[in-house]
Amino acid sequence: MTNTDYADWIGRRSDHSDSITSQKLAQLRVTLGQACGPSRVPGGMQWCIAPDLAGAEDLGRDGHPRPGLVLPKLPLPRRMWAGGELHVHSAFEEGDAVTRVTTIRDVTFKQGRSGPLGFVTVDHCYEVAGELRLSERQDIVYREDPKPGARSSLQPAEEWSVVASWQIVPDATLLFRFSALTFNGHRIHYDHPYATGVEGYDGLVVHGPLQATWMQNLAAECFGHLPSRFAYRGLTPLVAGIPIRVEAREAPGGLGLRVRRETDGVVTMQAEAGR
Repeated sequence: MTNTDYADWIGRRSDHSDSITSQKLAQLRVTLGQACGPSRVPGGMQWCIAPDLAGAEDLGRDGHPRPGLVLPKLPLPRRMWAGGELHVHSAFEEGDAVTRVTTIRDVTFKQGRSGPLGFVTVDHCYEVAGELRLSERQDIVYREDPKPGARSSLQPAEEWSVVASWQIVPDATLLFRFSALTFNGHRIHYDHPYATGVEGYDGLVVHGPLQATWMQNLAAECFGHLPSRFAYRGLTPLVAGIPIRVEAREAPGGLGLRVRRETDGVVTMQAEAGR
């Protein structure tokens, strides 16, 4: 398959509106706990705004809207949030009425070490009264179902001169609350038999956006405000119950960040934040 097979999807646009209510803000804060940072509206709020809605009859096997409705139907069954980039133009405030403009930028295919991969690149612009507050690129990857016995060999992370860190143990309740806040029906986050038996994970999977939220807010803790630029990439799945460290180190123009499992030192997601 090539992106030309999806030419009618590229450039497709949709608009959705939502408000940052005091209730929604309070729910995000109590869900994140210590990992809120100093901002009046914490990082991660963008993923709680105007989520895609679909009735039960329009859901796919994984609990997301059925392929072909919101995103194109690729010939690969497993969907993952691979990474993305955020540019904060001005901060959100409580009470903002936000319009999210979504555009599908591209569809591409590659051959990875584990098999064929499909990538959908999605752009979001978040506007308040016509003013652009935040622009975002999301990279979504599709892959084959796991092969029996397939396991990857992962190495512990390099040593860092850490300037700030949080210790977090993500549990099933945290995953449920974040799924509810973002209206994310993906069953890998709450349906243990599905996550392990169908998609081949070792347990309930911690959301990529949740890990990115931790890092974005740790950068805000260091800067005193949300980073103006934040680019992140998933490296390997993180499952619930494993204690992790969210860590920051100095880097040119800002910070390097990562989420590192304390059990084996493996990094599950990394990021760069600009002041």
